[in-house]
Order: sequence, then C-alpha cells, then structure tokens
Amino acid sequence: MGGGDGVTDIEASPDGPVDRRMALAREWDDLVGRVRGLGGFEDFLRPPRLDSLLPAASGGPVVVVNVSRWRCDALIVTEEGVRNRALPDLTLDRATEWANSYLETLHAAEQAESEHQLAYDTVRADPKPSAIRAQQRAAGALMTAAHRTDEMLGTLQRRLWDSVAAPVLDELGLHRAPASADGPWTRLWWCPTGPLTLLPLHTAGYYDAALDETEPRTVLDRVVSSYTPTLRVLTEARAGRGTGGHAGTDDAGAPEEERMLVVSVGDAPGQPWLPNAGAERDTLTELFPAGRHTLLEGPGATRGAVEAALARHRWVHFSCHGDQDLAEPSRGGLLLHDGVLTVADLAARQSRGDFAGLSACKTAVGGVNLLDEAITLASALHYTGYRHVVAALWSVDDRTAARVFDAVYRYMTVDGHLRPEAAAPALHRAVRALRREMPDQPRLWAPFTHIGP
Repeated sequence: MGGGDGVTDIEASPDGPVDRRMALAREWDDLVGRVRGLGGFEDFLRPPRLDSLLPAASGGPVVVVNVSRWRCDALIVTEEGVRNRALPDLTLDRATEWANSYLETLHAAEQAESEHQLAYDTVRADPKPSAIRAQQRAAGALMTAAHRTDEMLGTLQRRLWDSVAAPVLDELGLHRAPASADGPWTRLWWCPTGPLTLLPLHTAGYYDAALDETEPRTVLDRVVSSYTPTLRVLTEARAGRGTGGHAGTDDAGAPEEERMLVVSVGDAPGQPWLPNAGAERDTLTELFPAGRHTLLEGPGATRGAVEAALARHRWVHFSCHGDQDLAEPSRGGLLLHDGVLTVADLAARQSRGDFAGLSACKTAVGGVNLLDEAITLASALHYTGYRHVVAALWSVDDRTAARVFDAVYRYMTVDGHLRPEAAAPALHRAVRALRREMPDQPRLWAPFTHIGP
C-alpha cells in the first residue's frame, strides 16, 4: 500500500486527493485574482483598508467597543485616524453578567405584563370576585416588576457610564453639554460588540443625582447617539441609498416612494390590543395627508401586502406587536394580521428605503448566542437598505411609544415630506423631554434607539 514515509499510493498518485486539493487551491487563487482585477473589487475577500473605513466618521466619532476575555478597549475612529482608549473597568465577565441580569429582568417584566393582561381579560369576560382578586394580585406583581426593571436599568446605566461612556467622552474632550438645548450637538456612533450589543449605551449615566447642567454625567446630555453594526455598513449608509427600479405613481398622483407607508396592526389575532396604534396612525395621516401616505391596517396588513408595499416606499412606520427569538434571532419579527414578517424575510430582500420607524416590542433585541452578528429586526432593515431606523430595545408601553413617535415625526416632517437625516436629533429631543418628566423610570424612555448615518 504505502512506503516507509507513511504516504499511501493513492495520496502520492497524480490523481490522488492531495493533488486534487492543490489543483483546487490554485484554481481558487486564480479566480480570486481575476475578481480582484475587476473595477470596484480590488479588496475582494481582503480585510477592509483603514482609509476606506475612515469616511464612516465624517459626521462624528465612531466608537467601536471591543469586549474580549483578554482586555477591553474603545477604538475611537475619526476622519484623522483611530486611537485606542483602554477600558480597565470593563471585562467580558462583567459585561456578560450585566447582559444576563438585563435579559432576566426584562423577561420577568414581560411575564408580569402577560399575566396581568390575562387576568384583566378574565375579569372583563366574567367579573366574579375571585377573578377580580387575581387581577389585583397581577397588577401588584406588574408594579413590582416595573420597579425592579427601573432599578436594574439605573444600576446598569451607572456601570456603563463608569466603565465605557465616561472614559470615551473624556478621551474625546466631550465634557460639557451644548450651550443651548437646540444645539449644535456633537453626533457620536456606538459600535458595541459581544454582550454590549444588547445594552443601552446611549443612556449611560447617573440619572438619580442632581443634574450638573455644565458637566452632566450622562451621555444623553453631552452627545446625540446613534448605533451602527459595523464601520463598513455606516460608510455605505453615508454614501446614500442605492439605485434601483423607480417606484410607481398611484391614483392620487404622488410617487409611491415619496409617500409614507403606515402599517397599523393594533388587534393582531391572539395578541393583546394596542390602544395607541390608532393614535400613531392618526399622527401620520395628519402629517402625510391624502396622496402622501399608504395605509395598511388591520386585516389589510398581511405579510404579502406589506412585503409588496415595502418595495415601493422609501419611508415606513410599523405600529404593531414585535418579537425577537433570542435563541434564533432570524425567526423574530413583526406580528402582522396573518403571521410574522420575520428578520429572515426582510434579510432576503433589498430595499431602497430612507427611513423605518418600528413602534413595536423588542425590535432591537438581539440573540444571546449571536451577539456579534447583530441580526435584529432593526439591523435587518438597515442592512437591507433602510438608511435610518428608529426602534426599541425592549417591550415598550404603547402609550409612551406613541408619544415618542409623535414628537419624532413632527420634528422630521415638513410639508408632508420626511427628512430622514433629522431622525437622530428628533429622537434625542423626544427622549430627553420624556426623561425630564420621569427620570426615575428609564424603562419608559431608555429603549428607543437610532441606527444609521
């Protein structure tokens, strides 16, 4: 069979597996070389060059927070280059512990909300004394869960400030609030990794202490924050939306791509009623009157109808239930009238959208086992072509969501035309206003995030 060197006859033969692998390797190298010879593909399968990524920071610094078992650092990217800020108070174990506590507390709050809704529905169907007592117990448990969520978030915000945000802002010299609340504000993009992808870095700070108006210890009062999954995605988003087929024109005469698509499903089968979905619909139909919006509502908001309409509209707002599967993120999505429009569904198509508003539960929560892949519903929309996405990190009170989106759209809209570039400042204003009213209830104002340039 073989000689003393241990190589078999078949392996040594010209047609053996070794030679075949070598031939395939040469063929692969040749094909890669040919692809790199094509215009625009010079860096095919190569790590991106630094000078190709620096334009991501043209609107403000981008902070890549690297979390590893060896050490943690903030890589601060500006148009001039990259500098490193060590984060000695942050470790992988701590970040994982914080993320686990965060997820467990939010899950308990969702369970309490679900049990309270069930008890409430039972009383409405049959208001007997035992059902009323059960509903009162569920209401008490819901209040306890809300208090625990606020406590957890307050602790988390302080930890994120001390370990990440304060060192980064100090390194950038961003110590003070703007002289006027109306700006100009510094923009900053967070690009977290590992367990931090789940956590609200944009609200890091000390909110339980008197606010120092000059040097506030809060991110919200120093910069306007946005998120990006990667530097390359942000660079591409800055370059503008891609070219594609031209949208059609409807009977009212306005190009469909210049209309707001409103998807409103307040009464999805098997889901609790969302009483404020109608309020969001009314805000949008006021700001985008007849001829400036397309409304898919209730039974008309099916998966097929929504997918078809998404291809023809640059702006979309979803007011519905949302869900995220922490074990299999691609299965999460938006709950429409006839089923779930999933992350996988959205990722399978390309859009030319400029803005997506997601007034839905948990639209920005990622998967526990795939933290660095950022395959959330919000990120999926961003990856597939929506340059700006506003979403929520966890289940939100629909009345609060309606208030936030009302303020956001009123700031962004001029004469029936949406200004997507105003999304981040609009959200920042709305969240700060809500925070001033209820600083000790971060569960209500902290979840809202912006992804995009």
